[in-house]
Amino acid sequence: MNVIDLTAAIYDGMPVYPGDPKVSVEQIQSISENGWELRQLSMGSHTGTHVDAFSHMHQGGANLDEMPLTRFFGPATLVELSGVWPSDVGLLFNQAINESYLDRLLLARPPFVGGDLSENLEKALLAHGIVTYTGLVNLDQLPVGVPFTFYGLPLKISNGDGSPVRAIALL
Repeated sequence: MNVIDLTAAIYDGMPVYPGDPKVSVEQIQSISENGWELRQLSMGSHTGTHVDAFSHMHQGGANLDEMPLTRFFGPATLVELSGVWPSDVGLLFNQAINESYLDRLLLARPPFVGGDLSENLEKALLAHGIVTYTGLVNLDQLPVGVPFTFYGLPLKISNGDGSPVRAIALL
């Protein structure tokens, strides 16, 4: 089994979406001084590689803690915009994709979509009950059209509108 890490590292001062909180990763305990190491993290819920809850862009939409864990993993395929898209599996894109592809996505009925998604596409997918992942990395390491299992589990944040994830592909 081959495991491909699709997760960007979270680090102090990393770039964030305009208007999002700055990322702070501060060491507050050290082994030499305290016998253990501890860091304080401060960041927005949509930092780095992350998943969006339906409540992220829709009033009354389900929060992360209201969504079943089965929504955050499953069979998936990396596809090209001009290629064949399988139905009923998660679809990941290594090209930017916008709302002009919405009808085609809805026909494919993916449980989740990941990649460089435009904000309008993200909002539309969430409105249709399709989970969205952004900030994925290493998509170039996935073979196009080859099925794999995707995992992108969020933190269990009460009333969470989104969460950083550790996204992986199992081939």
